[in-house]
Amino acid sequence: MRPVTDLLLRPALDLAGLIRSGQVSAPELVEASLRRIDELEPQVNAFTHVAHERALAEANATQPGDPRPFAGVPIAVKDNRPVTGMPLTMCSDLFADFVPGHDAFLVRRLREAGFVIVGKTALPEMGILPTTESRRFGPTRNPWALERTPGGSSGGSAAAVAAGMVPIAHGNDGGGSTRIPAACCGLVGLKATRGRVSVGPDAGDSLLVCDGVLTRTVADTAHVLDVLAGYEPGDTTWAPDPDEPFAVAATRDPGALTIGLALEPPLHEARLDPAYERATRDTAELLASLGHEVSEITPPWARENLLWEFTAAFGPMVSMTTWIGALLRGREATADDLEPLTWAMWEQARSQSSIDFLAAEGAIKALARKLVAFLAGFDIVLTPALARPPLRIGEVHGLGPDPWEHYERSAAFTPYTAIFNVTGVPAIALPLFQSEDGLPIAVQLAAQPLREDVLLALAAQLEQAVPWAGRRPAI
Repeated sequence: MRPVTDLLLRPALDLAGLIRSGQVSAPELVEASLRRIDELEPQVNAFTHVAHERALAEANATQPGDPRPFAGVPIAVKDNRPVTGMPLTMCSDLFADFVPGHDAFLVRRLREAGFVIVGKTALPEMGILPTTESRRFGPTRNPWALERTPGGSSGGSAAAVAAGMVPIAHGNDGGGSTRIPAACCGLVGLKATRGRVSVGPDAGDSLLVCDGVLTRTVADTAHVLDVLAGYEPGDTTWAPDPDEPFAVAATRDPGALTIGLALEPPLHEARLDPAYERATRDTAELLASLGHEVSEITPPWARENLLWEFTAAFGPMVSMTTWIGALLRGREATADDLEPLTWAMWEQARSQSSIDFLAAEGAIKALARKLVAFLAGFDIVLTPALARPPLRIGEVHGLGPDPWEHYERSAAFTPYTAIFNVTGVPAIALPLFQSEDGLPIAVQLAAQPLREDVLLALAAQLEQAVPWAGRRPAI
């Protein structure tokens, strides 16, 4: 068998080509993935379920010449989306070992593209925090530094890709949950435009959440967005189809763009680490050298109560998951079923009136309209992806006597991402730099509504200028 590093640390597109040509077989690749998972799980703890027999059976059914774009390529799915016959735990005791009888629409699309699902990946309970340390499964560790978090909430997926367990993994993003782990683990993480990827069949739409993938390259991200994007019957809102495939857009010269450099965090309590400010300013200089017009700006997004306005709208959405879990168990949820932060959020949501919820939702929508109007004069906004290095395991987990204090600290770690869920515009984290001790340092780019084409073209230009896909964690 070829060395694992020759296979699983390569882009998914490359692997698909090798399988299609017969140079590598799908069973060989999937077996390598499963072997790597078994080898590294005791250290990394990225998976909540590994489907050894099922994945190998699907791989054995894939032949050379299969026309599907990703035939035989292993992928992992975050454990908050249903996959037929695999546990859906939300990393919560409340869901126990519930096994759904249907696929999410995005899972069906991944299968139709030829991906082989090797398992489910860890998240913080209900996907609340930007760290991945659930009570049910324990902490997931960052392959770049095992004492640090891989981020969250798609932390298991990011850790699995960074460690070379899979070449690509599913994630979703309701406040930065794809971009944050991408930034922590040296990967590419895109949050597409609101409504670009269907959240069906279990929901009609989502104000904040968009599904996507964690990858090593912009090209992989663009090609999989073509797989996932598009209307599904019953969607209540959706983004219109692009003029051309995203994979094509990612190959185009972006032209000369107007770029706003925004360093002030949207949350007053956040403080930007000097190394992360320097990396963002270095990116601005690089962009200027590539012919773009860059100017420093201060968007009107810093508000005294922004975190709690967001929470008043976000909390009830998360608590709907608790309500669903209770329905599945056939009884009321109790404090023993949930971690302290999840229980606190559940209790707050139940005590909040419908008027309070609608007022909070209206406030963040009004802020979104104001911000999109302000940023209309720029093709791209450049920010840090994180305010500081990945937290150490145990710093933020929401399990202690004051879970809201952990929640506030988590927001100070990741103040730049949720604002683009509020506005609904596409945003991407790119791992352009590394710290003196070798940790990834990422920046974030956000584009105008529906302009993933511009965002991906610029991201690809930066990737060509500062290639990152060949970087490897010591693990």
